[in-house]
Amino acid sequence: MRQVWEQAAAWQRSGTRFAMATVVRAWSSAPHGVGTSMIVAEDGRVAGAVSGGCVEAAVCDMAAEVLRNGVPAAESFGVVDEDAFAVGMPCGGTIEVFVREIGAGTPVAEVADALGTGAPVALVTLLRAGGGTGRAGESLAVGLGGVSGSLGSAELDRAAASAARDLLASGRSGTLAPDGPGGCAADGDAGAELLVQSFGRPPQLVIFGANDFARPLADLGARLGHQVTVCDARPVFATAERFPAAHEVVVDWPHRWFGRHGDRITASTAVCVLTHDAKFDVPLLEVALRSPAGYVGAMGSRRTHEDRLERLRRAGVGAHELARLRSPIGLDLSGRGPEETALSILAEITALRRGGSGRPLVELERPIHTPETLVPTHVPARVPARVPAHVSAHV
Repeated sequence: MRQVWEQAAAWQRSGTRFAMATVVRAWSSAPHGVGTSMIVAEDGRVAGAVSGGCVEAAVCDMAAEVLRNGVPAAESFGVVDEDAFAVGMPCGGTIEVFVREIGAGTPVAEVADALGTGAPVALVTLLRAGGGTGRAGESLAVGLGGVSGSLGSAELDRAAASAARDLLASGRSGTLAPDGPGGCAADGDAGAELLVQSFGRPPQLVIFGANDFARPLADLGARLGHQVTVCDARPVFATAERFPAAHEVVVDWPHRWFGRHGDRITASTAVCVLTHDAKFDVPLLEVALRSPAGYVGAMGSRRTHEDRLERLRRAGVGAHELARLRSPIGLDLSGRGPEETALSILAEITALRRGGSGRPLVELERPIHTPETLVPTHVPARVPARVPAHVSAHV
């Protein structure tokens, strides 16, 4: 995601003409959620994706047409049983994609900068102007520094910015009708429709213990979009050179760092205790298990785990708090070595955060992908493989 916006900002700065395609609605087993974007340059270069690869060629054709005529377009991509491998979604999902040209005034650089620093930001795009003075495809960005860009109507800008802040606070993306339920009504803008793309603060991954297992864990965690902190009391191990992917490398006693930075710990924080030493583990886990952290895991064998539990009980940690401890850390992948261990840990963190079962997909009957949508919409029983849709259409 970050790479797409960085590329968009670079193309905008260089004067490259390009279009952005964004998923505005998703149903069933769609691989990407609402707000996912890809960009297509006039010379054919592409960054990002809106599906698993099954509709990107058609979206590139849409982008080329938008760049030719300057008119935003929307289209739905689904699947029909007899033509599942034509342009459409063989996975069984349905997405609606909105494509518009990104001009010099579109605040893509503001989004890219916020993603680079981990600051929350939302991009509001006018999908349909309604009776107002705005123009479909116009956008404004709402972040900590204020509002950039415009939808073409000062009143709609104010209302949209307010709605975007509310959605950003809840971490949701989706479509809004200003004059509909949950909308941001503004006089003269009846019939307008907005897309809000929310980019909240990235989830934190705090790794205690700067050992060989921590290095691939920091690398993979950063690649998966986490804000990574590595902390160890030993300065010879806790160095930026050993952890180039980490956003922060700290020399401190783990429990002391935790006590000083408790205000940074939220439900989206994953705490990984790799110190494997009771003098570090126990004081740290005492505070971590009582914190709001959504994931607390500790490395060690089952014998080490049982000894650790006994030490924590003696320290006054209750049964409810101990039940939160993921130890031995990670999912059972029968992996070996630091890299495969890091994979098992991040798999468990992802499953817990997303509500996954950790079971093989072949054993499940539910859809593989569960789209994140803001506004519940009717799911069509049958959608053609490629159906032209009005920008305003709720498919």
